[in-house]
Amino acid sequence: MRAGAEKRLPIIPRRRLTASILSVAAAVIVLIAVAGFLGGYRINQTPSEALGLWRIVPLHRPPGVGDLLFVCPAGKAAMPEARARGYLRSGLCPGRVAPLIKTVVAVAGQHVEIGAEVTIDGRALPSSALAEHDGKGRPLRPFPSGVVPDGHVFLHSSFVGSYDSRYFGPLPASGVLGLAQEVLTYAP
Repeated sequence: MRAGAEKRLPIIPRRRLTASILSVAAAVIVLIAVAGFLGGYRINQTPSEALGLWRIVPLHRPPGVGDLLFVCPAGKAAMPEARARGYLRSGLCPGRVAPLIKTVVAVAGQHVEIGAEVTIDGRALPSSALAEHDGKGRPLRPFPSGVVPDGHVFLHSSFVGSYDSRYFGPLPASGVLGLAQEVLTYAP
């Protein structure tokens, strides 16, 4: 080497470097998403419960009143219309919908009366006034009153615009994925 001559390292073209960095970043994001999904983590984007990161915790007993659950809403006649109206997001539950996060307010054998508000076994359910129309002015039909059948749960959210059992009725407990546990959330 001559005196004063600099040794030059090969230069990676900027486009190749940028493409490499973006590929690695995309792979990391995909790995985090897959690990989160397999670990039971979900992102809630609806205001029925706090927005943010939640975890599905296995439930090793029948669901009970007061349990906050992740549940697949499939199997109800009202679900295709709810999906078409945008009440349900895309997901991996049957019917290609995302699981709901709702609180169990009645279980098998309890009588649910749906009028201007919901009563369960004669007691008024707080924050259960029914809406006649959704946010776009479309009519909402309440579910008929009755006794929660065996193997079903009646679900509720205190959020005014929640689409819950007031409108679609009790859901099969077999659709329960587990308890809903907040991880990193915020209330809008």
